[in-house]
Amino acid sequence: MNQPTRFLHDFTYRVRPRGAGSQQLPQRCLRRHGQRNVYFLDAAEKLGLRFSAVRHEGAAIAAADAYYRTSGRLAAGTTTYGPGYTNALTALAEAVQAQIPVVLVTGDAPTSGARPWDVDQAAIAAALGAATFTVTRDAAGSITQQAVEYALTKRTAVVIAIPYDLAALEAADEELPAPLAPAVSDDVDGGLGQVARLLAGAKRPLILAGRGAHLAGAAPELRELADRLGALTAGTALALNLLQGDGYLGVAGGFGTDTAAGLMGEADVVLVAGASLSPFTMRFGHLLGPDSTVIQIDTALQPTHPRVDTFVSADVKSAAGHILGMLDGAASPDASRAGAWRAEARKRVAEGPAHHPGSDETADGRLDPRSLATALDAVLPERRTVVQDGGHFLGWAPMYWHIPRPQDLVMVGTAYQTIGLGLASAVGAARAVEDGRTLVLASGDGGFLMGLSDLESLIGAADSAVVVIYNDASYGAEIHQYGSQGLTEKPMLIPEVDFSGVARALGAESAIIRSLADLEALQDWIDAGARGTFVADCRITSSVRAPWMSEWMEATQAAKAAVVVAG
Repeated sequence: MNQPTRFLHDFTYRVRPRGAGSQQLPQRCLRRHGQRNVYFLDAAEKLGLRFSAVRHEGAAIAAADAYYRTSGRLAAGTTTYGPGYTNALTALAEAVQAQIPVVLVTGDAPTSGARPWDVDQAAIAAALGAATFTVTRDAAGSITQQAVEYALTKRTAVVIAIPYDLAALEAADEELPAPLAPAVSDDVDGGLGQVARLLAGAKRPLILAGRGAHLAGAAPELRELADRLGALTAGTALALNLLQGDGYLGVAGGFGTDTAAGLMGEADVVLVAGASLSPFTMRFGHLLGPDSTVIQIDTALQPTHPRVDTFVSADVKSAAGHILGMLDGAASPDASRAGAWRAEARKRVAEGPAHHPGSDETADGRLDPRSLATALDAVLPERRTVVQDGGHFLGWAPMYWHIPRPQDLVMVGTAYQTIGLGLASAVGAARAVEDGRTLVLASGDGGFLMGLSDLESLIGAADSAVVVIYNDASYGAEIHQYGSQGLTEKPMLIPEVDFSGVARALGAESAIIRSLADLEALQDWIDAGARGTFVADCRITSSVRAPWMSEWMEATQAAKAAVVVAG
């Protein structure tokens, strides 16, 4: 039988390297406990580790994932074997797909062999793309260290399995080697000379940064490079505002403005720094012009998109520094020519349309999510970290809200195309938020109901949190994608839930938001100090389709038409 789930943080893995004293590898750990991880948890508590409770096994992994995305520090979650393990698989798959280092510590079948109720957990993990490290009594420490280093170097989720019959035993003493230092590519040549020449000769250069650039700490070098070239800059949703400054166009893809997308399409040389160029970033093939030269610098071993013309496998920060050095020579760009490109961009962005402001009235009398998002941006505390579940609404925050730093936007579910991980992720992000920031969770009503048990976890974990529920009484993405085709909407509808009442029952402050004037309740809570958790149950219309959804639907229809023609 499963028992209550918990999220552990401030977990420290202690090892004794050969020839050295005690060393600590900082981690954070989420926990969901049950029959055969209770001994692990007992030992962890005796070491003085703090933890936060979560109620579902998947929540432990989702929270660990979000903790890393927010803080950049490794986290671990723990579940019991069997049903506890399988309940965590969706969150584990999301971490693998999103390339997030996370550790799942779980029970497993005894070393004597599987029992009738056991499943092949290692095979299941392998099918998801996660490696399993099964500890032994003699090498528990070294195997754990291997798992942690694998997660960090490969940027993926790993499973540490504790066999049932070993869980209660003392592990053998080990002298472990010092943890590996992070591998950093320092490719001085490797095609960077050609990259420097292409950039120096560009008339309309663009630098597009992704999460890889953020993780590499490459923002200073890329900003300096952009200024030297007079380049325009943009970021993926996961690198939002990383290169903010003169020439910054905002987010690339379906969350950006048409004016910014038009300028990106006119770039003659595009430097893609630490971005994979997903279909959403590329506007399903329409972001960049057909004649643009695309350069990609990434730690991947090969290009991640067929549009890449020149690829360099290298650390983005190091590579950008080398390019700057090369531009000090004869290949320096024409500053006046580059300045004209930025001046033109500033003029067109200032004169071009911004995101649609939304409408004051809708056909069904419910709130327009665009005007709601604009009003929320003005009310929410300026110092904010935003966690966003998957769903139709996912574009409103990056489009309409101020997101101070890349780590202040945690988009969960997009990699694996899932919903329902938002509340659990908010628990992990809440524990990672520092310096008095307010955690803001944006969720749809469908995803919120899927993770509802962990609203109580968030209320217990957060010092300051605002939950915004885009409540359209439906699964909005399905309504727009399939209901619009004439398919029955009955399975896509959700009887309207009073989330405000549920929130109050669990100890949060809350209000139903039917008009923008109703946001006064949230403003009063913020003015009073913004302590605890406030749930805003926002009743929005399902009649407004997000631009990114329209692009996705158009691309899907075009692909279907191409298949029919080819057939």
